[in-house]
Amino acid sequence: MRKLSLLILAALLAMALWTALVVTGARHGWLRADPGPRDDVASFFSTSAASIDAAEQGAVAFVLIEKGEVFGEHYVSTGAPVTRDTLFQLASLSKWVTALGVLKLAADGKLDLDAPVSRYLTRWQLPESKFGNEGVTARRLLSHTAGLTDGLGYLGFEPETPVQTLEASLTEAADPMPGADGRTRVGLAPGSAWSYSGGGYALLELLIEEISGEPFAGYMKRAVFDPLGMSQATFDLAAAEAAGLAPCFDAGGAPCAYRDFAAPAAASLHASAADLVRFLEAQMKGARDPALPPGLAAAMSAPHGSQFGLPIWGLGVMLYSEAPGGGHIIGHEGMNFAAIETTARIDPATGDGILVLATGNPGLPAMLGGEWVYWHAGRVDVRQIDGMIPALGLALLIGWAVILVLAALAVWRMRRSGNPKTA
Repeated sequence: MRKLSLLILAALLAMALWTALVVTGARHGWLRADPGPRDDVASFFSTSAASIDAAEQGAVAFVLIEKGEVFGEHYVSTGAPVTRDTLFQLASLSKWVTALGVLKLAADGKLDLDAPVSRYLTRWQLPESKFGNEGVTARRLLSHTAGLTDGLGYLGFEPETPVQTLEASLTEAADPMPGADGRTRVGLAPGSAWSYSGGGYALLELLIEEISGEPFAGYMKRAVFDPLGMSQATFDLAAAEAAGLAPCFDAGGAPCAYRDFAAPAAASLHASAADLVRFLEAQMKGARDPALPPGLAAAMSAPHGSQFGLPIWGLGVMLYSEAPGGGHIIGHEGMNFAAIETTARIDPATGDGILVLATGNPGLPAMLGGEWVYWHAGRVDVRQIDGMIPALGLALLIGWAVILVLAALAVWRMRRSGNPKTA
């Protein structure tokens, strides 16, 4: 009996070790191609630019930042030309910029990040919930841990279609992405789990307006864009089109029309590569004009939400990977209707980063962002691990099956040796 117990314990330990090995291997990209030496920045830039050129469709802005300075820029378009000053619609990358606006209120002492947001709201309130709404705070809204279950994702409103008011969208969005509930409400205990919520950022937009007493777009210009020198950034689609918006292309590379959004804080900032370089540089260690006081900057990039045991979200930013010198690589990405896709990622400690803005090239920004994280940090980013889950699951099952078969064979031999046949 003792031998059997030890055998079961050994099998369980082997299964745990196999699990750790598979997960560690996945994070370190053991099955991925060598990305090249970290100090060969020119090679990484040229390889990335070649990948963009090979797509031969859409419009793309690509910027590589090294030690706080722009190393290289690459712009392509199959329509009207794009440059560093051309505006792109940013999709959910807008949330990172909105988060900075929220944290500015906290820095000015106008917002307690851990107070119930209901304390500040008069125009709209979360519907009653069995979990209560007192745990819905700005900190949790920023990190998608407030228990909201809307699942938004906004598709936006086509030209000439009336756009919902912000309050109506909070009650039930008329433009949810497929599979989204669309109602901004508390469906999980606040603080109990991470659950992505576009509605949470619509609520933060309302919070900004209520506290500042200004329209959201006006507050963001005064508090964020002007101090950082983001001279072209705007949440207004008409203004962006007048200033020079990149041509819109769908997933197949055909021309399309931009859509408007009821909650621009969550989905539709328009900004140029030049604007966003300033935004990123202001969040790097040693920035001449830092975007936030040190304590709030540290809080932004600290873990606040996790999934599968991995830290994945700070205050308004994804935590893509551990950074080589400590801390995390932070950033955000976005995907809207058709094929608008964006990503921005930085290592604040080293001043390195990547920015990719695109229309008509689905998957390209996320791919390039993932390649940069692996090249810079030697780790596979958390978004790419999501896509590897089926393969990881298969690897785990195969390993566990082998361990169980070997354990069963050992039990069979144990029993056979204890009960020898007699002649």
